[in-house]
Amino acid sequence: MTDHTTAWYALWVKPRHEKSVQRFLRAEQYRSVTPLFTARHRWADRFREVELPLFPGYVFCRFDQMQRHPILQIPGVIDIVRTGLHPAAIPDSEIEALEYVMSTDTDREPWPGLVAGDSAVIVSGPLAGLTGVVIEYKGKLRLVLAVTLLQRSVLVEVDRSSLIPTRRGAVVESPEGSRRIVLATPKLSRTPLAVP
Repeated sequence: MTDHTTAWYALWVKPRHEKSVQRFLRAEQYRSVTPLFTARHRWADRFREVELPLFPGYVFCRFDQMQRHPILQIPGVIDIVRTGLHPAAIPDSEIEALEYVMSTDTDREPWPGLVAGDSAVIVSGPLAGLTGVVIEYKGKLRLVLAVTLLQRSVLVEVDRSSLIPTRRGAVVESPEGSRRIVLATPKLSRTPLAVP
């Protein structure tokens, strides 16, 4: 399978089947991502750290939509997330941001959706170059990374000194000079419109 004919898609899977679907996809040589986070769960007699999916009910997979039938036959897969009748592709940049966060030891947790706020780019540290929406949560500064198709987000803790605000169409280069990012997300005006 060549990358120029493939795209990332979100697979809708049965509850608590994310990891098993991921194993099947990898066994069949598909590139797939199931972002996880560590949570502390309490049982009757003890606490235990468990890995849970950041996007419960979804697994991300790269494939050619014209050859999707084998994927739909994998046990636990319900369907491909669609817009209308066609599978909806997810931008590579969103999956790359998730993969990059997963490759670091940064604390992360699921977040229900985007919160109004300023867009920012991380300019230093292990997440340098990623963009998102800045919020303050539990007294700490966080960056929300979004998968817009699913209307879900991931919350990542960041150091205030590693962020710079961005604006629509801004081009930002990381301090190392290795990453350039062009933001295309429009920023909403905070001033009311004048009515003639």
